[in-house]
Amino acid sequence: MVRDAIGIRERVMVRTLLLSLVALTFLITNSQAETIDSVLKSENTSLGITKSTVGLVDDMAFIRRASVDLIGRIPTLQELKEYQTWPAENRRDMLVEQLVEHPRFADRWTVFFADLLRLRSNVTGGSALLAHVHRSIRDDVPYNELAASLIATNGKAGRSPEVGFILGDNADPLAMASVTAQVFMGVRIGCAQCHDHPFDVWTRKDFYSVAAYFGKTRRFESNFTRVVYTSEGEQTSVLWPPEDEAEESERKAMVPAFPFPMIDTKQMPAFIVRYKALLKKQADAVAARDNSPSLDDLLADAEGKIEAATGEGINIAVAEAREEINKIDVKASLYRRSEFREALAEQITSPRNRLFAESFVNRIWHDLVGRGFVEPVDDFREDNPASHPETLAFIADEFVANGYSFKQLVKSIVQSDIYQQKQVPLDVTELEQEELEVAFLATPMRRMLSESLYDSIVTAGHLFDLKYRTGENERIIEQEVRVLLAADGEPEKLESTGVQDLSGGQSEMTNQAMAAMNNGGGAGYTLEDAIELDFDALLEEEDEVELDRMVAKSQEELEAERMQMESQRRPRPGMKYETKVVKRTVDVNPRFSSALRMATPAPVGHFVRVFGQTSRNDLGEARDDNPSMRQSLMMLNGRLTHEASRVGTLEPVAKYLTEGKLQLDKAIELVYHEILTRDPSSGELAWAKEIIVEAKTLTAGVADLRWIMMNSNEFRFLP
Repeated sequence: MVRDAIGIRERVMVRTLLLSLVALTFLITNSQAETIDSVLKSENTSLGITKSTVGLVDDMAFIRRASVDLIGRIPTLQELKEYQTWPAENRRDMLVEQLVEHPRFADRWTVFFADLLRLRSNVTGGSALLAHVHRSIRDDVPYNELAASLIATNGKAGRSPEVGFILGDNADPLAMASVTAQVFMGVRIGCAQCHDHPFDVWTRKDFYSVAAYFGKTRRFESNFTRVVYTSEGEQTSVLWPPEDEAEESERKAMVPAFPFPMIDTKQMPAFIVRYKALLKKQADAVAARDNSPSLDDLLADAEGKIEAATGEGINIAVAEAREEINKIDVKASLYRRSEFREALAEQITSPRNRLFAESFVNRIWHDLVGRGFVEPVDDFREDNPASHPETLAFIADEFVANGYSFKQLVKSIVQSDIYQQKQVPLDVTELEQEELEVAFLATPMRRMLSESLYDSIVTAGHLFDLKYRTGENERIIEQEVRVLLAADGEPEKLESTGVQDLSGGQSEMTNQAMAAMNNGGGAGYTLEDAIELDFDALLEEEDEVELDRMVAKSQEELEAERMQMESQRRPRPGMKYETKVVKRTVDVNPRFSSALRMATPAPVGHFVRVFGQTSRNDLGEARDDNPSMRQSLMMLNGRLTHEASRVGTLEPVAKYLTEGKLQLDKAIELVYHEILTRDPSSGELAWAKEIIVEAKTLTAGVADLRWIMMNSNEFRFLP
């Protein structure tokens, strides 16, 4: 009884503490959001802008906008109902807090970082790096730490996923100089690679001084395991003057130098003081919590116990082992540290480097608000100043003072009035619209990201879950198979080569889809040709056995073992096949995966590529948000909208369409809530009824209504 009482008391104390922390977070974030609003308002006044804001969106529009921006899809019916039960005065702040901790938050913002860092699953270490970024967002790893690790880490692709950033450009020092400056500081110094920058202060020598930080970094590949890794060479590959300006004998190793402006060390701005205080507080907390003994402490303790028991000191062999333990560093023998890149990372991510924080804040602001303080977002230079430098500086300073917390930055922006504003009225001229949007007095019209649009259609159509009961959508398909013939000419096994749908539905179903349908009817299948990534599995621990083997074995031995392994994988000669056609009955119950977890970039022609996802090959590649005929055709005729529009018997709307229990008004209201996140007007209600009753069946009519609404601009664009 006493033990139970203590347990209850402890739980109450923990809960009270958690609630206090949440309340404190509310206060901090709200204060920052309010200050952002006040700073921008004051700056608009100083700029002579006297116009007022167009007003804030209503609660329904806010949950839709915030859900799409923070977790990459429209809200579900259940989420909408829960939101409406919260107190009106603080439901928006409560929603933001919930969305930032939602499992999909990391998924959605991994897409942002994939665009920024040009993450690709089809390059060495790309998928592992994608998973690493996802975990960093989920755990709110400080952005400066994430950036520093990407710039400075050496190691094996997969084992040290950060090296995927360097490997993405094959450790080319000239390419890495351009990428690092543009990605992490918004500076296009790459324009000075061949000549002094025509529009900015950067010289060709400045560019080469940045490239020199990467001059010793090399890309290596194991001849035995084909493992790819990065390490440091003895000599730099970056020489000065460039080969087109001097003879080879005149060129010398370029000395790394950081040409970007920094806050003078004699100055101690308030935000840096706060940042240092935060670091000390965190360090003290870690020190107080970490009381575990080190390996040397354990050995010393063992030595004392042995001496006490035997009267003799620790065994000589044990002492030698301890000495050798401290010497062994197999990884370091292969994956040498890069002192140059570590120095560069320290400079770039320093709180005294304003470009680092301001360029990142500008990118996030552009993504959430619709336009940046600096446009384009990766072109910071003297003759392209910020529209609101004081506001940008304030948000950046708060970002640093809060320990480069990405989640805190997002919350402060989304909870501000600036983010929550309406779009300009339709009767406003283009010039007035531009003035309001540049002054951040109105929200620019934004179409959903292609991944968010995809997942919103899936959400509206209940395609993340099964829509039908087993056996409700059976189809007869015809499948071509290859029959492996044995030596006596008898068939051994069947191998699928392709599928033809005989029922008049969609054809060219994949073998993977067939397997899913044939394994347990109704298990679901993915209609889009893309691969879903398991971020957690990509970061599972790997052994380092190959390190010893790579160090110990000669090149000849490694090549001999590799050739032996390849010979074992060769197919047996003389295999014969016969093609046959078989019919199968399959239970078609489509289930779609999230576009946020697809291998990236998606295949050419995939929905998310058609709607703007880039190839992520070129530096500074921006998404194409321009409408196209192909996009319209994909929305009108694509499998995704077709399957999402159909009404499944397991969907909530189905219960309102049952004979004897028909509630057409309820069904229409639910459809509006699920697809547009709002109530229908009286006119829309009457129009929707006409659409439904004109169809062959009620379910077909509701399907038509859903299809029309998903193809509307209101669905594709943020409210």
